[in-house]
Amino acid sequence: MYGNEAQMKELFDQVSYQCSKAVISKYSTSFSLGVRLLHRDFIDPIRAIYGYVRLADEIVDSFHDYDKKELLEGFIKDTGAAIRNGISLNPILNSFQQTVNKYDIDQELIDAFNKSMAMDLEKKNYKREEFKEYLYGSSEVVGLMCLKVFCEGDKELYASLKESAMQLGSAFQKVNFMRDFNHDFQYLGRYYFPELSSAKLDEVTKKNIEKSIDKDFADGYAGVVKLPKKARFGVYLVYIYYLRLFNKIKRLPAENVLQSRVRISNGQKMFLLARSYVRHSLNLI
Repeated sequence: MYGNEAQMKELFDQVSYQCSKAVISKYSTSFSLGVRLLHRDFIDPIRAIYGYVRLADEIVDSFHDYDKKELLEGFIKDTGAAIRNGISLNPILNSFQQTVNKYDIDQELIDAFNKSMAMDLEKKNYKREEFKEYLYGSSEVVGLMCLKVFCEGDKELYASLKESAMQLGSAFQKVNFMRDFNHDFQYLGRYYFPELSSAKLDEVTKKNIEKSIDKDFADGYAGVVKLPKKARFGVYLVYIYYLRLFNKIKRLPAENVLQSRVRISNGQKMFLLARSYVRHSLNLI
């Protein structure tokens, strides 16, 4: 009536990936659409990675009425057990461990990510070396986890694209910091960029930060165009979304960045999707 053990585990794994899909659909329309445009081999594992990092981020950013440190420590402990055992009753962790074990994602990347999440429990502003460490763990390693999936065991390709994947992750995260500047300070008491001596953003500082993001985008794009075709279009679309968001931020005065959260409308996203599809079809990316 219930099928054999292997069939039931497969069914549970399918349910777990559906939970990861629900997370990315609810939390990020941009990433959700980009992932849907990947080759079907990559959709579930990339959703699993996103679901995992989103869950950790929610612990440190949103669950204010609970003991965040205890929640995060339990989450990290459960992650290790899930990867070792090849199963977790937490569907998000179960889909993540499936992806980690299938694509041989390095434990160092997971540890670095969780270390950055722990930093968010304590740190309110960052000096240059601290910011570099935080950025690596919170975003660059996520790019590397995804790259592990895209390379499908090709170590030479992974090594050649590693730096670009890190820079692209860095660009996305820095844009997030600029977009969420007001929220991070007003509600979480944080400001990340070491260029800031206080939670104030003047025009000179804004330009300096934007210069570093421009470089990250350029270095990241150099890797996007070299990705396997199965991954290129989906990653390119997310790159284009974030670049458009960044360009909107660049056009704003510093004081406006502090007061509002910049967004891309759904209409703009559909336009960018159509234009990106044409470029992809003509092999222009």
